Amino acid sequence: MIALIRLIARNRLALVGLVVLTALVLISIITPLLPLADPDVIDTAKRFRRPFSEGALLGTDHLGRDLLSRLLWGTRLSLLVGFSAAMIAATIGASMGIVAGYFGGLTDNIIMRSVDTLMGFPYILLALAIVAVLGPGLFNALIAVAAVNIPFFARNIRGVTVTIVHLEYVDAARLNGRNHLSIIVGEVLPNVIPTIVVAVSTTVGWMILETAGLSFLGLGSQPPQADLGSMLGEARAALITSPHTSFVPGVMILLIVMGVNLLGDGIRDALDPRLKSGALSRPQPATKVARVDATARQAPDAALELAGLSTVFDLGPRQLNAVRHIDLHLQKGECLGIIGESGSGKSVTALSILRLVASPPGIIKGGSVHFAGDDLIRVPQKRLRQVRGNRISYIFQDPLTTLHPLLTVGTQLLEAIKAHQRITTQEARELALTLLTQVRIPDPQRVFSSHPHQLSGGMRQRIGIAMALCNDPDIIIADEPTTALDVTVQAQILALIDDLRRARGLSVIFITHDFSVVSQLCDRIAVMYAGELVELGTTEQIIDQPLHPYTARLMQCVPQLGEGKRRLNAIPGLPPRADEPLVGCAFADRCDRASEACLEKPIALEPAGSSRTVRCIHQSKDTAPRPGEAAA
Repeated sequence: MIALIRLIARNRLALVGLVVLTALVLISIITPLLPLADPDVIDTAKRFRRPFSEGALLGTDHLGRDLLSRLLWGTRLSLLVGFSAAMIAATIGASMGIVAGYFGGLTDNIIMRSVDTLMGFPYILLALAIVAVLGPGLFNALIAVAAVNIPFFARNIRGVTVTIVHLEYVDAARLNGRNHLSIIVGEVLPNVIPTIVVAVSTTVGWMILETAGLSFLGLGSQPPQADLGSMLGEARAALITSPHTSFVPGVMILLIVMGVNLLGDGIRDALDPRLKSGALSRPQPATKVARVDATARQAPDAALELAGLSTVFDLGPRQLNAVRHIDLHLQKGECLGIIGESGSGKSVTALSILRLVASPPGIIKGGSVHFAGDDLIRVPQKRLRQVRGNRISYIFQDPLTTLHPLLTVGTQLLEAIKAHQRITTQEARELALTLLTQVRIPDPQRVFSSHPHQLSGGMRQRIGIAMALCNDPDIIIADEPTTALDVTVQAQILALIDDLRRARGLSVIFITHDFSVVSQLCDRIAVMYAGELVELGTTEQIIDQPLHPYTARLMQCVPQLGEGKRRLNAIPGLPPRADEPLVGCAFADRCDRASEACLEKPIALEPAGSSRTVRCIHQSKDTAPRPGEAAA
């Protein structure tokens, strides 16, 4: 419950709704204990007293009854009726929806056609018809409001149930011999409860308004009983002469409905797994930076230099350490490969360079990224926008998710060009067509006018490369651009990137988990594990003689031609938890060379010969496993 409140509190408006609604509920609970006047006592001598009159804080109504007393008792009654109607509608409607969705076929048709019949009538007319049959009264109004909202719950819950009953765990329960009731209660119901809770939270406000509307028409609470709707109905005749009699219950209805709706939005967000970490929150234009440490100067021969770069994901009570103190430099004209298994921090490192990690939840906790005399971690957003897509470009893994689906390729290329170059639209168009030709796209005119979904994966990836090249950048960051492509297209993309790099003198950071790719394309290789850089060297050094046990084990997982039926040795165990501090070597629990010394203190990244570093106290050229050999 506390965790839910914390998630709700991240939405300020939802927190306001929670505070308002909690206050109203508490006041309603203690109303019988308060020294209030009898809400039903008539005193015509005191009729229509103004607010703040003696003995009448909010004034009196047309019969001289105390408005404060009637307001609190009426609020208590309205809240009780609204929540009761919501629970009745949710219970009946959800039950109908679950049964219809679970059994399907004839059962589904009978239930849903009955629901459709109810939905065919305007809900207020249906409510009036039910009250007309049952007779006026607050209890009958409650039944009417609950009845007209049953179809809403039945339809929503049925839709969720239909998707659940075809999932593997439900099929497994059937194969286990469990009966229908057991499966519904044990498997289906727990998975639809969040939807039910959200539906209830968003409909309570409607039901309070509907009940108030029936009372306003004289079909709800009957005199002298007070609820907010009947108070409004009684005050309508004096709206001009004594507006406070309408204003007081009207404001209370507004507070209740707004509080419930705001809280409902917060509950919906809190129960959505995509929103718990802030993934769908409005992102900041640049990753949040939380550090004050000084930065070192950029090396004169480096096109890009990372020093002590650390990035975390702030999830409230937990912080996930995605990148830990990365020291890395990229030389001019060099292709640097960053390799590691999924979750090792490769993409987060690359995104942190341009402060593209989504905030929330991403935060850069320390370090520097030096480029062209600037620390990109420290520069203002205006300067950062000048660098992004201009001096440093990014090729994303899946261009279909980065290209706008509703805009043509040409429109997006023109936007990327004109964002950094002061040229005419015609000049930008000619440049875009030239770029499409350079990335070997046949019929560039047709592609220029096409939408992304009309093109193949290889074509979209070429467009991503063209977009990255459109402003003649100094550095290109390619984040696994060949992952989703077949081998033939992959080879074409790799050859294209290499040719463009050599022709334009570009520096490239190439992120991948494929050793065959880096061996073909890269000059140097940086190996990452658990957010740390564990080994760095030339491609020949890393491929021929890996020094870190993790690098060696990674290479043993790569199938090689001519090796016959060589067993691929998977790495046992799991990486360390990202929300816990590292004690000693991050790879120690999975390493066959680990000793007590590996767990005593953090392992530094030490030089290991010419232009090579490694984070291991047991590294040795004589004992390191070679590719294709079993680990010692």
